[in-house]
Amino acid sequence: MIRAYKFLLRPTARQAVALGEMLRDHCSLYNGALQERRDAYRHVSKTSVTYGDQSAQLKQIRAFDPERQGRWSFSSQQATLRRLDKAFQAFFRRVKAGETPGYPRFKGVGHFDTVTFPKDGDGCRWDATPHDARVRVRLQGVGHIRVHQHRPVRGRVKTISVKREGTRWYVVLACGEVPAEELPPTGAIVGVDMGVTHFLTASDGEHVANPRFLEAMADELAEAQRHLATFPKRTRQRTKRHRAAARKVAKLHAKIRRQRLDFHHKTARALVTDHDVIAHERLNTAGMTKTPAPQADPDTPGGFLPNGAAAKAGLNRSILDAGWAQFLGILANKAESAGRLVVPVDARNTSRTCPECGHVAKENRVTQARFQCTACGFAANADHVGATNVLNRAGLALCDVA
Repeated sequence: MIRAYKFLLRPTARQAVALGEMLRDHCSLYNGALQERRDAYRHVSKTSVTYGDQSAQLKQIRAFDPERQGRWSFSSQQATLRRLDKAFQAFFRRVKAGETPGYPRFKGVGHFDTVTFPKDGDGCRWDATPHDARVRVRLQGVGHIRVHQHRPVRGRVKTISVKREGTRWYVVLACGEVPAEELPPTGAIVGVDMGVTHFLTASDGEHVANPRFLEAMADELAEAQRHLATFPKRTRQRTKRHRAAARKVAKLHAKIRRQRLDFHHKTARALVTDHDVIAHERLNTAGMTKTPAPQADPDTPGGFLPNGAAAKAGLNRSILDAGWAQFLGILANKAESAGRLVVPVDARNTSRTCPECGHVAKENRVTQARFQCTACGFAANADHVGATNVLNRAGLALCDVA
């Protein structure tokens, strides 16, 4: 199996400057390649530029600019060009599918945060100083950077990526041939219902509280954002106070993101440790958090009718703060590594179906927290009913597969 390991880097001041220059030059290469594709297509000949054409130019580019483009790994620059090529492939796929195309955009220096080295040993080297007690990664043009390795790396290192998050630097290792660490069987099966009042409710009646990390830091974040809004949005050179205000907002968002990720990992680990089979709803969070379409007022030209967008915005914020999609992805990865089974089931009417008689009605959901069947009178917690129905549907799905 394939697994990614992410470790904090401890660069020196000089190495941090070199890492920033590496991102800047790869960003320049990306934008230059994008401009070439745009200009070629806008020409009367409608020329199409491919990845192979642009990769073949790298040798001349590096010779022409040895102090910038010539400093860095050739293979990492090829990976940057492949990144652009994948963006165009996704663009054309969306055009053919009739979706919103989203033409590839130019990247600002502050929004180009990752450089990938496709092969360990080609421009980079993991554990470059095995004789040293400290683990280091060597990057061409930067040197040997100390790594805060908090857990062992298993398998074979295939690709190495360097990523910037705020003022921190990370190295991400993609490893193949990682052995599975199967847990002993427990014989337990559980269904989970995701929510915003409770983060999840299990079919055995256990509730996991929703920590609401964004809501907990909303006041502090709002104050920092108001301070940042006092500075001009578009300026050639930010002042020292402007940069400090932007760093504070980014730091708060990063803290919320790390808290949420830590909570998801611990919750998923607890589920995987205690159960052999875990069933959950198949959720489309992108569709669930879509903004309601505006409704034109036929009696008022240029006017619009109320569409509940303000109330929906609060629900969308709560769903995104819970991070269901990220949690379910982590749960699937941990279950695969532990030899557990995760079963996604259809989420429709799980909270409106009576687990006793099977009656389905919108009126069964009396309130957000209470369920009472209008046919047989069965009453229970609404989230517990949803988790029970998820478990029942998972059983039917497993029977169909068998």
